[in-house]
Amino acid sequence: MTADLLTPLELRETELPNRLMVSPMCQYSVEDRDGVATPWHLVHLGSRAVGGAGLVMAEATAVEPRGRITPEDLGIWSDEHAAALQETTAFVRSQGAVPGIQLAHAGRKASKSRPWEGSAPLSPDEGGWEVVGPTDRPWPHDDEPPATDRLSVDEIEGIVDSFRAAAERARDAGFLVAEVHAAHGYLLHEFLSPVTNDRTDEYGGSFENRARIVREVTRAVRSVWPDDRPVFVRLSGTDWLPDRESWTVEQSARLADALADDGADLIDVSSGGIVPESAPDWVGPNFQLSLAEHVRQNSSGVAVGTVGGITTAQQADAIVRNDRADLAIVGREFLRNPYFGLHAARELGAGDRNEPPAQYQRAFQ
Repeated sequence: MTADLLTPLELRETELPNRLMVSPMCQYSVEDRDGVATPWHLVHLGSRAVGGAGLVMAEATAVEPRGRITPEDLGIWSDEHAAALQETTAFVRSQGAVPGIQLAHAGRKASKSRPWEGSAPLSPDEGGWEVVGPTDRPWPHDDEPPATDRLSVDEIEGIVDSFRAAAERARDAGFLVAEVHAAHGYLLHEFLSPVTNDRTDEYGGSFENRARIVREVTRAVRSVWPDDRPVFVRLSGTDWLPDRESWTVEQSARLADALADDGADLIDVSSGGIVPESAPDWVGPNFQLSLAEHVRQNSSGVAVGTVGGITTAQQADAIVRNDRADLAIVGREFLRNPYFGLHAARELGAGDRNEPPAQYQRAFQ
């Protein structure tokens, strides 16, 4: 039978009730700059579970303090952080959805103010911190950029261990999906792309060396993640820099195969972010779908999700029904409409497969 948007997706022994995932979207809403989740995170993620999403993915959650994008980002580098997320995972599961978490390190794009405050580098006096990357070349801010510390091999091994420990805490907090964030110009993507990786050691140069840390992190997460729960990896399918040596969709497909061997079950294909000009010329409906489709057609043994410009039920359904991706990943539309999943089921004539909670049913009759 042809799958559609409302068809369950089984990954290992974890079943997503439908093929609709809430994209991990930073909320920049930690109150005391300590990385600990607040009621905002419970309501934000919980309402999308009520709203019919099959998989609700928590935002980029830092595996160590210097891995935050802003001081207001979520963290999971201590047991306190994990404990603060348990109520959220329990609520998401109570609504029939699957809770996921994106494990992340911002690398040289860390220590910035929130987007609505300018995304400017923060000095130590402003609550900022020292940033790290594969190179000592900083992110090219408009203003004077802060220095970036080039990671040593020992420090890289420490970061891999931080991802492993974060996965253990996420597991104990009740998350059923762990996603490794290797996209959007953050630390792991900085190693992948020749634009930002000028190393000459075992973590630079060849494709295999540049991909080494992503594979090590994926294996580390898989080593502590339960066998019945899936691991995702988010990649930037391309750097969108055709006139210079950069990360390409062909390399993404090649890496997807390797990551499947490392224990990844789904590749979440996004794009861009490695430098300010690393962006597509056009953004609109399905503008990244061709990247996910290429990865899916040119790799084996791994499912693929697509994100970008998905705003209608028919559009999301067509992606799955036409076998272009296994999962439709929706961001801004779920911000506009937390109940997008419930409305989608009604629009597709399959409301009985995605029922609203009893408290809301009169609004869907």
